[in-house]
Amino acid sequence: MKKTIFTLQDKSIWVFGGAGYLGQATVLLLQEMGAKVLCIDLGNRAKQFVESLSTPHQVIPETLDVSDVVHVKQFVVRQIQIGGIPDGMVNLTFSSTAKTLEELSEEDFDKVNHNGITASFVLAREVGTAMAQAGHGSIVLFSSMYGQVSPYPEVYEAPMNKNPVEYGMGKAAIIQMARYLAVHWGKQNVRCNCISPGPFPYPKVQQSYPDFVARLDEKSPMGRIGHPGEIAGAVAFLLSDATSYITGHNLAVDGGWTCW
Repeated sequence: MKKTIFTLQDKSIWVFGGAGYLGQATVLLLQEMGAKVLCIDLGNRAKQFVESLSTPHQVIPETLDVSDVVHVKQFVVRQIQIGGIPDGMVNLTFSSTAKTLEELSEEDFDKVNHNGITASFVLAREVGTAMAQAGHGSIVLFSSMYGQVSPYPEVYEAPMNKNPVEYGMGKAAIIQMARYLAVHWGKQNVRCNCISPGPFPYPKVQQSYPDFVARLDEKSPMGRIGHPGEIAGAVAFLLSDATSYITGHNLAVDGGWTCW
């Protein structure tokens, strides 16, 4: 097999949620592999992240709230006018309330569904339709281990709260969305896959709740939590030509969490 199938040289990749914990590692790896990356996030997060980079890079920061579907459509049209149809698109955005089942209101539930499912659908449809017209493209959506299994109660001892129900339900929907879009655009050579991360707690959580992280370690077959670069590698793999015949797949990057 040619080494070139593992490169992203000169490919245009859009990363939504690119300034987040997992997004930053993803953006950095993609640009190191030769991609021209559009890093999109809320407010000034993308700009601040890009300005913090000390090495030469091919990363352009942009601002977008993906929950605003009208602006999403306008954003996609504008960016295509500026830089053309992207070769790849990654959506790391998510929505959650962090509320318990008893506290969750109907309004909370609907808002999370809009931000996590409806907005993701509109974004994927707008970009994917353009890719289909071009005859190529790779979309990577993000689900979660909790899109497949329920939170393990013993891991979430006080003061931690169980991963909220609306988050897991939304992430389950993302897996099905990836399958549907993969079939819908398959003959146009547009691939759509999904990544389901396992335990990747934020650095602040790791620092503030070491006992919680230890319980995550114990629950994982590999005996540890994940590192951001391990998500970035999976994203790069699915965007590359090395996976040219992989579509509609949900890739678990969870240290074996969903094996048992």
